[in-house]
Amino acid sequence: MKDIAIILAAAGKSSRFRDPYFKKVFTLASGKPVWQHSAQLFYEHPRVAQIIMAISTEDKEMVIEKYSGNLSMLGVEIVLGGDERFHSIRNALEKVRPEIKLIGVHDAARPCLTTQSFDALIAAADRTGAAILASPIRATVKRCGSNDQISETVAREGLWQAQTPQLFEASILKTAYAKMKGKPTDDSQVVEQSGVSVLCVEGPQTNIKITTKEDLKIAESFLKVPQRTRDNPFF
Repeated sequence: MKDIAIILAAAGKSSRFRDPYFKKVFTLASGKPVWQHSAQLFYEHPRVAQIIMAISTEDKEMVIEKYSGNLSMLGVEIVLGGDERFHSIRNALEKVRPEIKLIGVHDAARPCLTTQSFDALIAAADRTGAAILASPIRATVKRCGSNDQISETVAREGLWQAQTPQLFEASILKTAYAKMKGKPTDDSQVVEQSGVSVLCVEGPQTNIKITTKEDLKIAESFLKVPQRTRDNPFF
């Protein structure tokens, strides 16, 4: 049963990646562009019916010229994003097929997602209608002021760091975006604003989001080991 649409968020500016030639989602990681790792996983999954990648307008010509073959092979549709992440997701939602049951949003800069984690997320979303991968914060958390001086130590109990994918019933996500307020930083926040409860499903620390060149090196080291090993919390 193919009933899931995946939106790959790939329209960011990559300002912290600091590469004069490539944005982080288009740089190579273990021989493939970063975006292709997760796109391949979704393409091979039996529940995924549609993959939509939101890209920046300034990248359109390069993406078509360089990746048209890869995109066609993996069945990835392209949509142009906006100035903010939530603009890009809203544009992609307009291309989701009407028969889709669940819509997932995934950072194209997270190439180390595993099928096991995705399956656990699907099971939770099937049951609750709204679920995200996330990891409990285990380190001591400090809040600092503008001068980088510690202003307080924040209790970490109940704090989780959001990951992606984030997976929702199609009607829940579309309705939430229609009522969206402010400038949310992820899709779960949009859904939370609409009054829907969202479940956290623990994802592995290896599901890293590439932001800097150092992150890219870490992701490449994770990609060298089998998926089952990456899901092990003691890896």
